[in-house]
Amino acid sequence: MISRREFLQASLAASTILGTSGLSRWSRAMAQQSLTQDQLLQFDAFGNVTLIHITDIHAQAKPIYFREPEVNIGVGEAKGVPPHVVGKDFLNMFNIKPESPDAYALTYENFVDLGKAYGKMGGMDRVATVVKSIKSERPDALLLDGGDTWHGSMTSFKTAGQDMVNIMNKLGVDAMTSHWEWTFGQDRVNEIVETLPFPFLGANIFDAEWDEPAFEPYKIFETGGVRVAVIGQAFPYMPIANPKWMFPNYSFGIREERMQEVVDEVRAEGVDLVVCLSHNGFDVDRKMVSRVKGIDVILTGHTHDAVPEPVLVGDTILIASGSNGKFVSRVDLDVRDGRMMGFRHKLIPIFSDVIEPDAEMAALIDAEREPFKAELEEVVGQTESLLYRRGNFNGTWDDLICDAILSERDAEIAMSPGVRWGTTLLPGDNITREDIHNVTSMTYGACYRTEMTGQTIRTILEDVADNIFNTDPYYQQGGDMVRIGGMGYHIDVSKPIGERISNMTLLKDGSEIDENRSYVVAGWASVNEGTEGPQIWDVIESHVRKIGTVKLEPNNSVVVSGL
Repeated sequence: MISRREFLQASLAASTILGTSGLSRWSRAMAQQSLTQDQLLQFDAFGNVTLIHITDIHAQAKPIYFREPEVNIGVGEAKGVPPHVVGKDFLNMFNIKPESPDAYALTYENFVDLGKAYGKMGGMDRVATVVKSIKSERPDALLLDGGDTWHGSMTSFKTAGQDMVNIMNKLGVDAMTSHWEWTFGQDRVNEIVETLPFPFLGANIFDAEWDEPAFEPYKIFETGGVRVAVIGQAFPYMPIANPKWMFPNYSFGIREERMQEVVDEVRAEGVDLVVCLSHNGFDVDRKMVSRVKGIDVILTGHTHDAVPEPVLVGDTILIASGSNGKFVSRVDLDVRDGRMMGFRHKLIPIFSDVIEPDAEMAALIDAEREPFKAELEEVVGQTESLLYRRGNFNGTWDDLICDAILSERDAEIAMSPGVRWGTTLLPGDNITREDIHNVTSMTYGACYRTEMTGQTIRTILEDVADNIFNTDPYYQQGGDMVRIGGMGYHIDVSKPIGERISNMTLLKDGSEIDENRSYVVAGWASVNEGTEGPQIWDVIESHVRKIGTVKLEPNNSVVVSGL
């Protein structure tokens, strides 16, 4: 392996970094009041190997709005470094011009106005155009899917992921790994995997009974005259973050030693480049690659981060490609004599009004949606508020969901999972049934109603907070903070577990939460088998139909300190 100093010299000599952000041509295009497909796709080919990375699409086949986080707190060594930088700080760090297309795509700043100006992003027909363009220049480029692909929409729910399987097969994926795919159940996953024309990789997925590898750990490709090993790393915390009863025959985990063994194995087979296709999450990958030697590239996923430059950890580059089809990463590498000598990278923004949709993919998407078209497009209400999710604490979609739970389930306190997926609506937009499913569609969406003591509620908040704000990334085992309705609290993210949560207050009367009293609590996405209640999307639809127009007040019920 080359040293970090040699690596940087080789990369810079090859003009790897295009301006400070790597997107300077894009910024100049906007300065000239023009944004074209050619400019978005412009790339000076480099080296002999090309990787194309997509991840966390969450079954969004059509263009969407997706607001990047306003709050993304890093703790420990991750404090204040990408991806834990947002807004103006992000713009300054990457020298991005405010109000520019990249400012809109990569931050939440002035999102409503810029969204109206630049339009929606993503769409798998536009992604297909980008992939075809890259492959027209580099026919043997490897298209790698980081997982969270089959799940997250109404059509994927109704087809058990088949619509997205058909779309990704058409796109020409070369390998994938997984996370939410498993919430369709192990039988359905295995049924799909048997039909895939590409490998479903997971070096860390083991048979729970025999404690031995259950899926292909890696695939070796011949491309650009060199041998490239792609190692799959599925989401390691499946039984914690999602219902274990849905995949009882399998175990997961980071399995750091296993990853090192697989890297050593492919190196012994004489590969020239080692790529880890990971769904660990950015901070977990940053730690893992600091301890596992021999990985050249990590294509990271799960945390939905869009970072315009690779992050270097030793001799390894970490590539983060966003979510919901908003971006496609292209990475060109110079690989010679079993060594990565340099790279060139671009995070390609998928502006749906600029990039021409691929006709064949557009036709397939429309055909997949046709049986459900009337249901998808039915208008349930309107919104005067910007509806978004994505951030460590409540977004406005979460507030609406909690309001619906409180009202429809006659509860004192509402809980909604801190999942990262879910698209955005601008003020003035209609709310369709599809929009509601885009923030709730899952296979365990029953909206329960129960009683919990104040002590139990505190314990839940403390446990979830430790999953997010533990300074050891290996203990960050979930999404973002559980969303709360009807209750406020203070959180000090610098404290240890058991000491972060204080000042828990029932909002309807301002009373302090009594740890010995029972409260009526309703929520959804319980990991417990047999949970009963109406489906969450029906709960929200009923609420929105009653109020007609959504208008949310600012939510200041969570006070954060220790930053």
